Amino acid sequence: MLKSEIRALFKEKRKGLSFFEFNRSSKQITDLILKKFDFKNKKVSIFLPIEKHKEFDSYPLLEELIIQGAIPIISKSNFEDCSLSLFRYENISQLEVNAFGIPEPKYGEIVSELLLNIVFVPLLAVDKMGNRVGYGKGFYDKLLAKCNPECLFIGISLFDEFVKIDDINSFDVPLNSCFTPNCYYEF
Repeated sequence: MLKSEIRALFKEKRKGLSFFEFNRSSKQITDLILKKFDFKNKKVSIFLPIEKHKEFDSYPLLEELIIQGAIPIISKSNFEDCSLSLFRYENISQLEVNAFGIPEPKYGEIVSELLLNIVFVPLLAVDKMGNRVGYGKGFYDKLLAKCNPECLFIGISLFDEFVKIDDINSFDVPLNSCFTPNCYYEF
């Protein structure tokens, strides 16, 4: 399938999730992540959810990162060049929701992508090789391309299924691994 077809299909699948299914899946994913990784002293880029799109609820994971002694990093979108700027997360009052429904920092200490240890990557769907389908603007592909080679790119999918992506291109940066509600996959 083409990315545009996959994007439309999985947006509809997300819309179809009940409140209970969505919350259960987000909690299961968070629990799996916390069993798999120790985040102490790690610089971890975490996306904050666009609630109207039923993105994975990353706030409980953000709280656990802080408890474990990680350094959470959040992003701010630049829609002119489809890039992300990174900021150290300080507290909830640092955030404001932009016109697209994305919670972003209003201020904070800027962080270089080269310093990241882990990047949690939002996605709509993923294939068996770690290629992902996002919203189609390339924000995360640009970010991942700038990270150091040791940085882990970890996708989070609300669905336990893989897709076949027919239009992968040279700008697509594959994930190292992905969490779903029931599994952890390494690519």
